[in-house]
Amino acid sequence: MSHDAATLPRFAAVTQRGRRVRLEYRWIGADDRAAPLLVFLHEGLGSASMWKDYPARLCDAGRLRGLVYSRTGYGRSTPRAPGERWATDYMHVQAREVLPAFLAAVGVDAAADPPWLFGHSDGASIALIYAATYPDRLAGLVVLAPHIFVEDLSVRSIEQAKYAYQTTDLRRKLARHHADVDSAFWGWNDVWLDPAFRRWNIEALLPAIRVPVLAVQGHDDEYGTMAQLDALAARLPQAEMLKLDDCAHSPHRDQPAAVTQATIEFVGRRRKIVHHNEQYNDERRRHHESS
Repeated sequence: MSHDAATLPRFAAVTQRGRRVRLEYRWIGADDRAAPLLVFLHEGLGSASMWKDYPARLCDAGRLRGLVYSRTGYGRSTPRAPGERWATDYMHVQAREVLPAFLAAVGVDAAADPPWLFGHSDGASIALIYAATYPDRLAGLVVLAPHIFVEDLSVRSIEQAKYAYQTTDLRRKLARHHADVDSAFWGWNDVWLDPAFRRWNIEALLPAIRVPVLAVQGHDDEYGTMAQLDALAARLPQAEMLKLDDCAHSPHRDQPAAVTQATIEFVGRRRKIVHHNEQYNDERRRHHESS
């Protein structure tokens, strides 16, 4: 299997709420099967291509393997069904149903060889929900600008995005990355502006996360305040926080060097700890067997 960022996307078939869908994906980075695997989960208007070359640059710098994919409704994955509106639990569905099925479909054995998740915005929230639901099926998390609950600032910015989509060239720009751009935009925009979504909150799930977490957010984030990271830190005191100046909602675009360095150091440090613990346990086991 060639992990070449320049290759055409592949497609994996999974079931989402009883509907068979195809998800586009690409392998990138190192060919070494022993290298850590980072699975990239995109933002609410993102796709595999919207990451541009950042996943490849991060994987090359850290000698990591990468897996980039587009969720249903995005990129070249199956669009939303005609008239379909996402329910307010759409991120839970992606985390608990679709992501495990996708990993299995592309040959990732998350139980035997747990991957790392690298999520941005909606993708970061999905990563957190997955980690709380399947704590033994991943190695760790890097979450950029995660949503823990809904803020007034988020809703105002999403209302502004709706206006921009209808009146500016935003639709044309997004269409470069989505085969059905209206599926991508309105799926995200409609659910976030649904009054019922104001009650969406994943704080209660966070204490179930047992893997290492690195959370990153910019001080100039237009879609969330530092209250998001503070809520995460309050429920996961072991998590590491990186708060960046001169950085809005996309830390990997606004401060790529800082995010890359922090991610590589975080993954490397945590892998060393795990390796040390495994060696210690092996030595104890051998000592017990010989005594």
